[in-house]
Amino acid sequence: MATDVAVLEHGSIAEKEVNPAGVNHGCCGKGPGYATPLEAMSGPRESLIYVTCVYSGTGREKPDYLATVDVDPSSQTYLKIIHRLPVPYIGDELHHSGWNACSSCHEDTSATRRFLVLPSLVSGRIYAIDTQKNPRAPTLHKVVQPEDIIQKTGLAFPHTAHCLASGDIMISCLGDKDGKAEGNGFLLLDSEFNVKGRWEKPGHSPLFGYDFWYQPRHKTMISTSWGAPAAFTQGFNLQHVSDGLYGRHLHVYNWPDGELKQTLDLGNTGLIPLEIRFLHDPSKDTGFVGCALTSNMVRFFKTADGSWSHEVAISVKPLKVKNWILPEMPGLITDFLISLDDRYLYLVNWLHGDIRQYNIEDPKNPVLTGQVYVGGQIQKGSSVMAEADDGTTFQFDVPEIKGNRLRGGPQMIQLSLDGKRLYATNSLFSSWDRQFYPELMEKGSHILQIDVDTEKGGLAVNPNFFVDFGSEPDGPSLAHEMRYPGGDCTSDIWI
Repeated sequence: MATDVAVLEHGSIAEKEVNPAGVNHGCCGKGPGYATPLEAMSGPRESLIYVTCVYSGTGREKPDYLATVDVDPSSQTYLKIIHRLPVPYIGDELHHSGWNACSSCHEDTSATRRFLVLPSLVSGRIYAIDTQKNPRAPTLHKVVQPEDIIQKTGLAFPHTAHCLASGDIMISCLGDKDGKAEGNGFLLLDSEFNVKGRWEKPGHSPLFGYDFWYQPRHKTMISTSWGAPAAFTQGFNLQHVSDGLYGRHLHVYNWPDGELKQTLDLGNTGLIPLEIRFLHDPSKDTGFVGCALTSNMVRFFKTADGSWSHEVAISVKPLKVKNWILPEMPGLITDFLISLDDRYLYLVNWLHGDIRQYNIEDPKNPVLTGQVYVGGQIQKGSSVMAEADDGTTFQFDVPEIKGNRLRGGPQMIQLSLDGKRLYATNSLFSSWDRQFYPELMEKGSHILQIDVDTEKGGLAVNPNFFVDFGSEPDGPSLAHEMRYPGGDCTSDIWI
């Protein structure tokens, strides 16, 4: 892909005027979402969850699909997968998802949260799914083909999709068509899902791509860095880290202009920074990023001179282990989120198998307030043993739920609007699942519910909630990201 083609088209966004006071002008004639994060906490209880489900990489020649799960306790189909929407192609690897409109469009009465955007991480296709006609049975609205994206932008391997207040949709792309990280950047689609071009200015692409979050009141967008698709699609190889094929940087952009103004090197304490979240309060100039390999939560913040800095806020220590591929096992923080009132941060350790809750009312000093083990490499019955400082070995107690032994480790999480229910899936990426938790290939994924104490802090596994993807009509599937029709704390951005 020649350079002149890779920068052939550049889009621009006209950011809507920021409402600095966060004023709610009443409940009538409003667009999608909620006026403020605290107002969202009073929204209706979730009754449906949309889940991206993967057959790519499992050995089953079936298309990936979007599952609709009934999570309304009063429903006759509670805990059932009530609908499956297969995509038209095989080999996509559906991964993350986003909405065409969210609370950033709350002032726009013409906008509706209608379409769920499904980027395909491997094939490069992007699907727009209509959830409005029948929320219990979504339908395919449009397919954006990778050839169109590559021709106009040079971008491939799309990952995170965020709606913008302008009505556009922005998607981070992790490389070029050959899987080289040098070709990564940000794709802009218009409200009809037409390719507008790249968002970032020519010459301002990041070193690596992955997740991003924008904060208009601080005129800033920050993105993270997983690695080169040519490396991570083959499974995880520690040598690739030494070879420079994985990231350790945050990229700070002017918003909405697309000018890269600062790169933060997280160093050896911030290897493979994945999910990034600002605090939900749009006036705040701080947030967190989960660094998977070093298992640190890094806090980033604005300094007195207007630049951005960072510090390690939470460290998950690696465990000495026996009968594993390495003598030490990192927690591997693969996902985290922040409650809408900015009180609690939740993170998962995919390898260790625990979900943690931290009070972050003082973001500089997070306090551990809850922890549950719901899988992992070191659960009782596994061949892997952890070793204490005195040489004794131990394993973690993991509950059975409704007679089911928990598989894999907690991976993607989603929180109810009121903060009282935390949902967890267990698939990371098919090639990594096969490498670290091969039983997922044969037994599939599941969804768990963790009950949250929002007053004093605390987590408890719900013993009556288990959604099993092990007996799907086309065979066991890998369940990844979850969304509610009404939005959630990882898709909505307030301006």
